[in-house]
Amino acid sequence: MLQAVEELRAVDRPAESAARVVRRALRSPRVDRAVRGSWLGHPLHPLMVTVPIGAWASAAVLDARPGDEDAARRLVALGLLASVPTVLLGLADYSGLDRRQRRVGAVHAVANAAAVTCFAASYALRRRGRHTAGKVLGLAGLTAVGIGGALGGHLSYAQGGGVHRWQT
Repeated sequence: MLQAVEELRAVDRPAESAARVVRRALRSPRVDRAVRGSWLGHPLHPLMVTVPIGAWASAAVLDARPGDEDAARRLVALGLLASVPTVLLGLADYSGLDRRQRRVGAVHAVANAAAVTCFAASYALRRRGRHTAGKVLGLAGLTAVGIGGALGGHLSYAQGGGVHRWQT
């Protein structure tokens, strides 16, 4: 199924447009190197994904116990805040992918956008005291993040997306 996404030609036009916009935004070699992590010796996006995923997974663990609603809500918020730089760093990596990799990257981004949407709605419901509905949306968000993560893993490990390109 993951390889089938590589053949998804329907995303070619928007995927290339998005990559072009990011390449323009990263015209400065100094900015490009900074956000792609060459100063550190490896990409930053894979490091950053651990923060929203960890926060959201931890919220789900707390959701399993009554009485931890406030802590779970705060973890959902932390994941949402951390998703902003995570997305920006991912876009920097995305800009250098080839066509087949961009296809997978585009679907990866859509899955993760669905996750962020679910968690944003979950947070809003939790703030209004609707914890059960917030928990359900949190589980939907974790499902979407899992799909996005599988696609990101395929992009990195099966397709070699960004391997050694970020060093330049």
